[in-house]
Amino acid sequence: MAGEKCAFDQTFSFSPLPSKKLSFLQDRDTLQLFMKWSMLGRISAQSYSFDQCFYLYSSELFAQCFFRDPKVMSSLRKMEAAAWVPLDKPVVSVDVELVPCTKVSMELFDPIYSCGILRPSGHVVKCFHDVYPDYDELRKMLQEEDSEHYYVVGREERGEFLFRLFKHLCLGGELCQYEDTIGQYISTTKQIYKDLINVQKDPETKKISVVSTVLKVCAYDESGRCFPGKREEEQTFAYLIVDPFKRHMTLFYHCYGVGNFTL
Repeated sequence: MAGEKCAFDQTFSFSPLPSKKLSFLQDRDTLQLFMKWSMLGRISAQSYSFDQCFYLYSSELFAQCFFRDPKVMSSLRKMEAAAWVPLDKPVVSVDVELVPCTKVSMELFDPIYSCGILRPSGHVVKCFHDVYPDYDELRKMLQEEDSEHYYVVGREERGEFLFRLFKHLCLGGELCQYEDTIGQYISTTKQIYKDLINVQKDPETKKISVVSTVLKVCAYDESGRCFPGKREEEQTFAYLIVDPFKRHMTLFYHCYGVGNFTL
């Protein structure tokens, strides 16, 4: 009962960490890819510290406290009409989904290289689609469950944050110019994942494991959905990536639309 009481009484306070710069947002080559994929200016990450122990059972409370925190509300921006604007109304509720995050290598993607999605050169195989004039087997595998390649990456693996991140980059923004080869998607996924996720090595077994907890979040004000966007859209997403040991958290988010055309 003591634990329940503690959870009920607990609140979290947050402070922005402006000095914590994520390298993928500083890297010119990555920003040029975001521009090509119509995500530049719409994909962002902000880091915060928090003041209490984080436990999985308090995930929803943690997210609620985050969106209601005065320091967060004064610094956080949402995308409306192609401009970043403050959260103008109080958040009344949040949806929180725990996202599996266990991967410490890129082996998850190995099956994609040998199933017919790619040519031996690494080029993505093009295919016909009723709706999309310029379609390919990679996007088909990512989006369409009736694709013969949909489960070359298993159901559990598809739920992993690493795979979700890869999928977000491959699908891009509204005017995305898709890559002809898979290399840039893989390397950018790896770079962002390493930036966002913290790992530790067991001193005895030398095994490396993920210590970060990933929460997919959506916030609502009195009018409905307000963050990361008003409309539900697969490519509009927000993740809280929590390091319970450092008591640091990064909000990683993107609002689907037309990205910036200049760096």
